Amino acid sequence: MSNQPLESLPPTGTLELENGLTLVPRVKFSLTIYPTNPSVTKPVDEWKLKLTLIDFLQTSLHPPITVPEEDLEIRRLGDLKKRKREDPVADGTLFIRDLGFLNKTTNKSNVEGVEEENVKVLEKKYLDWRKYIVEKMDGMELNLEGVKYRLNVAVPASDDFEAMKKAWEEFFAFGTRGNSRSGRQEPDTIVLSGVPSRWFAEPLVSSKPSLLVTHSIFSRLGNIRNLNVAADNDLGKEAEEIMILVSGLNCKIVVQFEKYKDFYNALKVLCGRSMQKVGNRNLNVAADNDLGKEAEEIMILVSGLNCKIVVQFEKYKDFYNALKVLCGRSMQKQGSRLKANYEVTWDKDSFFRNSRSQTQERTGKMPGMSTGNYRSEAPRRQQQISRISPDDARRKRFKVRNRVLLVAINSVGCL
Repeated sequence: MSNQPLESLPPTGTLELENGLTLVPRVKFSLTIYPTNPSVTKPVDEWKLKLTLIDFLQTSLHPPITVPEEDLEIRRLGDLKKRKREDPVADGTLFIRDLGFLNKTTNKSNVEGVEEENVKVLEKKYLDWRKYIVEKMDGMELNLEGVKYRLNVAVPASDDFEAMKKAWEEFFAFGTRGNSRSGRQEPDTIVLSGVPSRWFAEPLVSSKPSLLVTHSIFSRLGNIRNLNVAADNDLGKEAEEIMILVSGLNCKIVVQFEKYKDFYNALKVLCGRSMQKVGNRNLNVAADNDLGKEAEEIMILVSGLNCKIVVQFEKYKDFYNALKVLCGRSMQKQGSRLKANYEVTWDKDSFFRNSRSQTQERTGKMPGMSTGNYRSEAPRRQQQISRISPDDARRKRFKVRNRVLLVAINSVGCL
């Protein structure tokens, strides 16, 4: 693993971490699609919209950009008949991962002064190119089968380091929170969400993220003062996507028979039996979206797959460099094709200060009861220990829930 200083890492560079993890560069854009005619009721064709945008990126930009289908996500939004006139009909996300073309005109010398200058040149080139993409795509008109749509494109807040820097400077200008050494208020804590829990777990020990493993990984970014790891229950849009995916695994079948006798016998035969294989062709099949209690079990399971990591650094410089490096990158694990497109931001809610106050309050009311999840505020040189609360005992059934989920999903297969 390279010990390259974070300050010398260009926006197109990769950073190796412990535990086989790597931060790989990418540019992320948020897409929102509005109909030109607000009264349109025809649903947008996600597939044709995706092909149109991929073709635009290849033919209308300089240099042309090739984007794999899996790096462009388009999602329909709700029922068109219930939407308000000003609401969008779809949204999505575009990832551009091949940024090698930005390196072509830079000096490859390793001399310290030249290398630092190269990083600054690359940063400006990177920001100018990203701005160019937004200007070219934002507001463009799309014509799909005679229906016109307007595309809005923006850089997400969690990928815009300069905007976050401006936000915390304004926040602390007249505040009294954060790192107050030398009389100056500065942030020191980052919040990373949407990374797989198993990547931060101890192999063959648990599926839960480990403080020790997480500490060793993030120590590459700077000296850590406090660390917190917990299940990421704020799934946001992922929850809707997961339910859409799962709802398509089961199906609802409606059969109209020609004779009452056939209906009677069929219903009698189907009652009290399980299905192993479906072979009838003359059927009307639709996705079964009424998952009931299964939906709740699925979301409980999925909420434990990702974790949220809160890291407080000892120095503002470490915080600054860590946040800058985490912005505009995805996390990848050696041997895995999965790319974790996490979200990162700075903590303006004084997480550790508020957490300490709540812990002291609870301890005062209920002496002898352990509190805190995956939490460590021990002195720097002490071993980091994760304390388990009564709530954690219930979450130990992760593997059992996993088996239940598979049974529920595979109980009825789509034709």
